Amino acid sequence: MSDAKPIEVFYWPTPNGWKITIMLEECGLPYVVRPIHIGKGEQLTPDFLAISPNNKIPAIIDPDGPDGAPITIFESGAILRYFGEKTGLFYPRDLRARVAVDEWLFWQVSGLGPMAGQAHHFRIYAPEKIPYAIDRFTAEVERLYGVMDRRLSAHPYLAGEDYTIADIACFGWVKLWDRQGIDLARFPAIGRWLAAIKARPAVQRGLAVGSDGRKRGESDG
Repeated sequence: MSDAKPIEVFYWPTPNGWKITIMLEECGLPYVVRPIHIGKGEQLTPDFLAISPNNKIPAIIDPDGPDGAPITIFESGAILRYFGEKTGLFYPRDLRARVAVDEWLFWQVSGLGPMAGQAHHFRIYAPEKIPYAIDRFTAEVERLYGVMDRRLSAHPYLAGEDYTIADIACFGWVKLWDRQGIDLARFPAIGRWLAAIKARPAVQRGLAVGSDGRKRGESDG
């Protein structure tokens, strides 16, 4: 894939942004990061909205899309599935196995991510501490961790025996367990899974991409 044109990744270092840089590193696809500073409202510019109409990162432009034509994609789950299908990696061909991956991928994008995001907001960022909101979202995240821990008590990875895009999707959110008010010691299977994924070199490289689009330690020289 060394001759391929780089994929443009519209990114900010958040759990959803990390999904894409981790997947690209795992797959060995060439990419270039286009930082979108969400704190400055850059996600609301017309140019970005043309790619991501929901004004959220991440989004991508793949110059070598289906049939060789460029394609733009928004929504992190859709991007992960696209890369899995494009490369044949971390997203099985077998339909039964693929359904298991999709179940946990959709569980993350519809449940774990939104609920953890609300927990982050009300616990850390909200200008007013609202006990009802803090309790509600912290409790729901804790319930979801229980679901995940039971699954990982029976299987090494979320979709079964193999590491897949479902694990990549969940990792960035679970990595921030302390910001969600979670006592990770209560979820030993998640702790084991989290340590295994953190140890992957591609995961470490994906996490190292910063707000300027560079990996930590890179310089101009």
